[in-house]
Amino acid sequence: MSSILLEIKNSVAIITLNRPEKFNSFNREMALLLQNILDDCAADKNIRCLYLTGNGKAFCAGQDLGELTGDEAPGFDKILSEHYNPVVTRIRNIEKPVVCAVNGVAAGAGANIALCCDVVVASLSASFVQAFSKIGLIPDCGGTFFLPRLIGFQKASAFMMLGDKVSATDAERIGMIYKIFPEETFFAESLKIAITLSQMPTKGLAYTKKALNHSLSNSFEQQLQVEDKWQFAAANTQDYKEGVKSFLEKRNPVFTGQ
Repeated sequence: MSSILLEIKNSVAIITLNRPEKFNSFNREMALLLQNILDDCAADKNIRCLYLTGNGKAFCAGQDLGELTGDEAPGFDKILSEHYNPVVTRIRNIEKPVVCAVNGVAAGAGANIALCCDVVVASLSASFVQAFSKIGLIPDCGGTFFLPRLIGFQKASAFMMLGDKVSATDAERIGMIYKIFPEETFFAESLKIAITLSQMPTKGLAYTKKALNHSLSNSFEQQLQVEDKWQFAAANTQDYKEGVKSFLEKRNPVFTGQ
């Protein structure tokens, strides 16, 4: 079976990490396949939102450590430059919203891939672990960039150094993730978010994402210029015209992503 499953439903690309026997940990084949799927989703105009989740008990346990042993084992330079950095870069640059539905434990690279997505939700039993310090490594996949911005420097530093397990409830409380859902409604409720986003003004959401990416390093004055640029672009979309027209006509808008 493929290490990643892809299903298109209601303009949503449902991407499922599918190595449940390995807690969906990444090997080279899986990392390269995810990059190809993200590229295909970016190019497909019929896809207007991506939904990333895992099969089985875990979302993703990070790197498959079994791949790191033996004479043919890839070095960390190759793992980061060819496996993980391209994945998180694609997620941040794809001009469509990415919803991450964390169905179980998200550890190491798995946690940080989740946290780089646009909207992160979790099942009540899920958890997040910056597991790197337990084996003498540092957080990667942009973890040292995103986590301090999500929850603050002090908590991020402690979680990364101590390797504490953070429950889904605590992750929501401290602003690490957007929402949690009970197990019995998790898939339906989380997918509903992706479907909602797929029916919204796709270009406007893409411009919002671009502006947020810039906000991570811009000054206030620079960010105002970014907002000017992308607001002008948004105001020239068909969806903006539809949004205004539907408001004046007192009806629900029908956005096409154009």
